[in-house]
Order: sequence, then structure tokens, then C-alpha cells
Amino acid sequence: MKVFVLTKKSVMLYVLLVCFIACLVGFNWQKTVSVFENNGKRDLPIYCVDKNENEKVCSLSFDAAWGNEDTHTLIKELGDYGVKATFFVVGSWVDKYPESVKELHDAGHEIMNHSNTHPHMPQLTPEQMKSEVSLCDDKIEAITGVRPNLFRPPYGDYDNALVGAMRDISHYTIQWSVDSLDWKDLSAQAIYERVTTKIEPGSIVLFHNAAKHTPEALPMILKYLKDNGYTAVPISELIYKENYKIDTAGKQISTADVQTTE
Repeated sequence: MKVFVLTKKSVMLYVLLVCFIACLVGFNWQKTVSVFENNGKRDLPIYCVDKNENEKVCSLSFDAAWGNEDTHTLIKELGDYGVKATFFVVGSWVDKYPESVKELHDAGHEIMNHSNTHPHMPQLTPEQMKSEVSLCDDKIEAITGVRPNLFRPPYGDYDNALVGAMRDISHYTIQWSVDSLDWKDLSAQAIYERVTTKIEPGSIVLFHNAAKHTPEALPMILKYLKDNGYTAVPISELIYKENYKIDTAGKQISTADVQTTE
């Protein structure tokens, strides 16, 4: 049997070791807290825009990532009501359907960025995020002559790093405040009811270009907007480009000073 004898020297060594470990843990904890405090504020995308009840303006947006079977129909329906929308397209979709990108642009709709390959963006480094978006920008610009400045994250998946990376390359990150849920193959009536019961001044509505019942629902929604005094404009015309803040709900609010005339 071994007997351990604690000498004064060994006790002092143990005390110093414990103190060192405690200091190290305390330093790392403080470092963790500091990082959390510095990054605790969420950097939000734009979900909607603050408009008063007399400014009955909204935006309709369509994500184009997979199919293309109804793009021409959507263009016709929007054209029947004189509405210009925003189409967020994936670079690989542009590769497959360049003629549809041109048709959308020629019809007056704005073509914006939905990434190049539709990844979960927060899984990428900031440089990879920028590359994803820039590659898609290049493809869109080559067809339309216009370089996008709006970006919608695939799956609506974002974090502070993404919003910051997009700001670095002069892109506004755009979400939505009204989800049609058309991708769930809801009936046309269900899509209509979801949109018309949730829309309000400053709303951004999400549709998809290859959803099963969107072509059937869209004319009803456009008629509702017209009958209720709404004007639907492209997102770039809805949002503020400067002098704004974004509240905790993702609503963009103008901070421009009120101009007075003498």
C-alpha cells in the first residue's frame, strides 16, 4: 500500500495549480461572454417596410429555383393587371432557362439573386457567401444587363455573417412578411385567403414560380389588391436604400429627417 504524504511544498504547488486553472477558466468564460455580448445583436434582413395605412403599397416576389413550367403564365397574369414583381432566381436556374430570364426582364420585372447553387448560406464562410452571390449576379447581368442588388437567402436561412457579407457587396438581404405557402400545394383558395388576410401596407409576399396552384390563385389575389386600393411594386421600389433602421420584427423604418419647406 502506497502512502502519499503532503508536504508544505506540494500543497503550495497544488494551490497554485488550482488557482491557475480557475484563472484560465475565468478568462475563457469572460471571453465567451464578451463574444456573446458583441454579437448578441441580431443583424436582420428586411422582412417588410413601414408604411402608414394610407400608403397601400406592397411587393410580390417569386423564388425560381427548380421548375419552369408556369413562368410564362405568371408573366401574362401579372401583365393583365399591370403589376411588376420581383423574381429571385438561382444561378443554376438561369443556366437552364436563360430565355425565361430574358422574358421576365423584357416584361419589366426585376430579376434578383437567390444564390448560385441554393445552399444553406450560414454553412459557408463569408467569402464563400460572397462568391455564391457574385456568380449568380454575373449570370443575371449577362442576360439582362442589370446587376442585382437584392439577395434572398435559400430556405430563408441566414445569420449575422450572411447579412454582413451581403452588405459588404452592396446587397440588401430580403425576406418576406406574407408567406403564401404555395410550395405546400395548397389549393388556390387557401393561397388566396392566406395572402389577402395577412397583407398590409409595406408587405413583401412570397410565391414560387413552379408551385402547383399559384397560377390559379394569382389572378384572384391581383384582383383583390386592385379592388382594395393596393399598388404592387418591385421590392427595389418598396424598400428604403438609406437612412433607415430595422426593428426586431424585421420591419424597415425610415430614419430620414422630416423635410420642411419655408
